[in-house]
Amino acid sequence: MVTAVITGATGGLGREYIDAILAQYPSVDVFWLIARDREALKQVAQLHTDKTVAAISLDLAQEESLHRFEQLLKEQNPEIKVLVNSAGVGKVTDFFSANLAGQLGMVDLNCRALTALTRLCLPYMLDDALVLNIASAFGFCPGPRMSVYSATKAFVISLSKALHDELRPRGIKVTAVCPGPMETDFWYVAGAPEGHSRLIDWLPKESPAQVAAGSLRAAKQGRMVYTRHILYKFYHLLSKLLPHGFLMQFTEV
Repeated sequence: MVTAVITGATGGLGREYIDAILAQYPSVDVFWLIARDREALKQVAQLHTDKTVAAISLDLAQEESLHRFEQLLKEQNPEIKVLVNSAGVGKVTDFFSANLAGQLGMVDLNCRALTALTRLCLPYMLDDALVLNIASAFGFCPGPRMSVYSATKAFVISLSKALHDELRPRGIKVTAVCPGPMETDFWYVAGAPEGHSRLIDWLPKESPAQVAAGSLRAAKQGRMVYTRHILYKFYHLLSKLLPHGFLMQFTEV
């Protein structure tokens, strides 16, 4: 059966992709929703009783969970139409004073897990499938006080661009989704609630629903990188034209 796989599916942008896929891809029969919180997954699944929804509780930063997912693919042999790698984490902190385990965990989830999920799903993808890798506008340029997060998102952008070209012969389209700050609890969890960062407080917040719907349309059109808001499009352009050393004077979180 035609399947959509969504990681980080219990909230924020990941959750919005469910409705976006339902609206734009009615042929999708089955949703595999992946996150750590089993109860939250069940609550999301109960909102979509018109489709077959599998609530898959995995901690993708752990090697064991990746093995379990690989085994699940072999057992179910799904026909994957859409893969959304939305699971991710960020922390606002100085590199030296940050907890090392937390920094490495960010790399494991944002980079290693995304790479593994994409590679594991590829043999099961239909020839016109979509892969949406959630990066960030913070991946366009190094970000002081979010150094590891920005680096992981730069990795996601670079990997997505390369796969966009590599998988073209199969008709599989890969898009790096690069939103700015969104109207979610991400920044609160990251350690920058309102009032703690002048940059984040100043930047316009994007709607996760609009980002999900827009990026899905862009992926279908074969766009390699998707950025919705005009300000972040402009920032993307500046990151190509100006030295990063100059831009970093304005990007400290």
